Amino acid sequence: MARGRSLSWGLVVLPLACASGAEMNGDATAAWDGASSGSEDSTDAGAGDTAPTSTTAPVPAESSDGDYDSSSDEAPAPDLPPANDCPRVKISVMPGNSLNVRPEPSTAGEPVGELPNNAVVDTLGEVNGEAVEGIDTWYEIDHGDVHGFASAVYASCTLEDPPELQPPDGFYLPLECGYTCTIAQGNFGTFTHQGNAAYAYDFSIPIETPLVAMADGIVANTFDETGPGDPCYDGGGAECFEYGNLVVLRHGDGSTSLYKHLNRVDVTVGELVPRGQTVGLSGSTGYSTGPHAHVMRMEDCGMAQCQSIALEFVEAGVPPTGESVTSENCP
Repeated sequence: MARGRSLSWGLVVLPLACASGAEMNGDATAAWDGASSGSEDSTDAGAGDTAPTSTTAPVPAESSDGDYDSSSDEAPAPDLPPANDCPRVKISVMPGNSLNVRPEPSTAGEPVGELPNNAVVDTLGEVNGEAVEGIDTWYEIDHGDVHGFASAVYASCTLEDPPELQPPDGFYLPLECGYTCTIAQGNFGTFTHQGNAAYAYDFSIPIETPLVAMADGIVANTFDETGPGDPCYDGGGAECFEYGNLVVLRHGDGSTSLYKHLNRVDVTVGELVPRGQTVGLSGSTGYSTGPHAHVMRMEDCGMAQCQSIALEFVEAGVPPTGESVTSENCP
């Protein structure tokens, strides 16, 4: 030896606390993993299992100067970024509202984007910033073209994946559970249900009756610019056609649904709306002769009003003009 030292090596006995019936790996330095036994509980030893009782400690390699080098042939582990404990957040704001995404974790900057209620979006991590309602946590958002920060007051960590719409198991009446009303005009009605609106239904209901989603959907279009005092707010002729407040939902089967003549819109574009959730309150806005709701299922043409397609309600089938219907659209 270079320095005249003598070293002695012997057998080292390493007792193990428990066994789960797993076989030893052929590498004497490998950890003994009870989980490989296929047992449901990897922390409990099986009856009659015997754990290995000893192994031989490896002899360290001798360096050229007589010192022993504990390094191995394996490359050092790369430096990894810290784990993101919050990979996604779910947005929770009042229906009909959106959450502003800011360029910095502060309300001072102009929004760089908006996120709708119920959206599930990716995050890059969390930071501290301006306190909002006593909470200074902000999440860094990375969602399509939107990159910025959202307050934790309106965003909560989730492991959920972004929602994917499934084809609906049926379409229910667009009325709250148990509500009864009359069909004022059914399919192919001679007054206005021709052409694009051939498969539409008009529901005779008072102003500000809640209208609810007939099936799960994502808001594709809204119009809510007609308000009290506007010429078409209380109805009008064909010149008011474009001024009826409305909501369009896109469904998992590729179709859409239209809810029109609303007094109030309660959802925003991009928002996930479960079946039975309110999309707005009925009215008489636009081309209308009195309070009612105009509802139809449509092709998805990318616009607010497309060609209507056949719509059969789960609880009422295809009700004709004058028939009374009762909703079973219950959460």
